[in-house]
Amino acid sequence: MDSLGAAGPLEVFERQRPRLFGLAYRLLGSAAEAEDMVQETYLRWSQAGSVNVPAAWLTKVITNLCLNQLGSARVQRESYLGPWLPEPVLTGDGALGPLETVEQRESVSLGVLILLERLSPVERAVFVLREAFGHSHAEIGDILGIEETYSRQLHRRARVHVGEPRKRFDSDREQHRRIVRGFMRATLDGDVAALERLLADDVVAWADGGGTTAARRPVHGRAKVLRYLLGLTGRPEAVGVTIHATEINGDAGVLILDGEGGLLAAMAMEIEDGRVTAVRTTVNPAKLTFAGSQLL
Repeated sequence: MDSLGAAGPLEVFERQRPRLFGLAYRLLGSAAEAEDMVQETYLRWSQAGSVNVPAAWLTKVITNLCLNQLGSARVQRESYLGPWLPEPVLTGDGALGPLETVEQRESVSLGVLILLERLSPVERAVFVLREAFGHSHAEIGDILGIEETYSRQLHRRARVHVGEPRKRFDSDREQHRRIVRGFMRATLDGDVAALERLLADDVVAWADGGGTTAARRPVHGRAKVLRYLLGLTGRPEAVGVTIHATEINGDAGVLILDGEGGLLAAMAMEIEDGRVTAVRTTVNPAKLTFAGSQLL
């Protein structure tokens, strides 16, 4: 293959694998599906023959594979029981690439990934390629087979739906971690007064259990969310669990582990002005497989 130098095809692909996974995950909101797309991209790469610019070729292939996948994924999500959340990914070790800018961190947050569900597949692709990976509109046009001016139009439209980067992404990360630790301590201790101080008036809690083990609808408002959280800690299965603070999708969060270290739940939180404004908890076992593998 052209421009590979001394590196072989497999080595070239492996260098690109983290970026390709991060791109596919942002497009699909599913770590399992993203891994499938990376594998399919490798199969096509292994049969491609001569390629002048491997990174560009691989980006184009995986983006278009994801666009095809998004159509069927949307149908599945429309029939999903209960709130649908993207699969959580632990990002402290760079699993989704660098999160150094507001745009990069925003593009992997659970809140924004949910907003991206409002976009058409091509709008989503333009948004991710531009915001998270810094591609020019000329490059995006080549990747998607559209005109540069149309890429700009789609990007503007996507930004309207998603909104401007929120100030919470510029906030003190260490402060967020302290708030999350205080939040979990108050929840486990049943400290109502502390929770009232930490929860925003308009806080919302979502739980994705695949329609089986979690609330079927979001819980709105401080009083209801407080009762909901305290109810969770009173369940028999809450006995003996351990809490592990971590970073989930670029936000402060916690993992809830059973007595043997198995992952029971991943909880990511949004924090603004020193208070928790959103709690997103994944308990669907099928959606915890990737995050669980990151703990090994």
